Amino acid sequence: MAATLEQKHVVVTGGTGALGSAVVTRLLQEGAICHVPNSHAAAPAHFPFTKHERVRLVNNVYLEDTEAVTAFYAGVPDLWASIHLAGGFAMAPVEKTESAAYNEMMDTNARTAFLCSRAAVRAMLASGTAGRIVNVSARPGLDPRRGAGMVAYAASKAAVAAMTVALAEELKGKGILVNAIAPSTLDTPTNRADMPDADFSKWVSLDAAAETIVYLASPSNEAMNGTLVPLYGKA
Repeated sequence: MAATLEQKHVVVTGGTGALGSAVVTRLLQEGAICHVPNSHAAAPAHFPFTKHERVRLVNNVYLEDTEAVTAFYAGVPDLWASIHLAGGFAMAPVEKTESAAYNEMMDTNARTAFLCSRAAVRAMLASGTAGRIVNVSARPGLDPRRGAGMVAYAASKAAVAAMTVALAEELKGKGILVNAIAPSTLDTPTNRADMPDADFSKWVSLDAAAETIVYLASPSNEAMNGTLVPLYGKA
C-alpha cells in the first residue's frame, strides 16, 4: 500500500474471531496499532496477539451497550479507522422465527455497527482528522433472494448496508470514508465443521477478505466511499 498505516490507531470489533484475527494480522503487518474489544472476561485462548506490543485487547466490552461502546472508544487515542466485524448468524423458517430471535439479529449485527460507527465518527470529528469506517454486510443483505430461510439475518445485514451508504453520504467532505464488504460464505473452521460436504474451494478465504478490509481502512483508499464490495468467491 502506498500510504501507510504505520502507528495509526485502528479499532477492530470481532477482532478475536477467525476473520478478526486475519484482519489484525494484516493491520500489524502494515504497522497499525490495534484496539480490540472483547465481550468476555478474559482473552480467548485461540487469540494469538494477547501480548503483542501493538495490540490493546479490552475485556468485558459489550458492543450492544451504548455506555460500554462510548467508554471503549474514549480510550482510543487519535482514532484513524474503525472496522466492525462483530456480528452473528442464525437461520430458521420465518414461521419459526420468534420476535426475540429477530431482535437478536438486529442487535448483534445492525445495532453494534451503528453504535461503533457513531462512536468512531464522534472521535474523528472531535480530532478534526480524516478517517475510515468499514462495516460487514453479507450477500443476503445485498440480494435478499439469497436470504430465504434466514430472513432476520438478511434484514439485519441489509440494515448494515443501508447504514453504510447513508453514513458515507452524510460524511462526504469531512474526510471520513465509509464502506462495507458483503461476503458470501467465509472459509472458517466453524463453517467447515457445520458444512463438511460443501466445496470449500468456492468460499471466500479469510486472507482475501482481510486484504480487502485493510485496503478500505487504509490511507491508500482515497476514492471508495459508500461502496458495498461483494466478496462472493467462486460461488
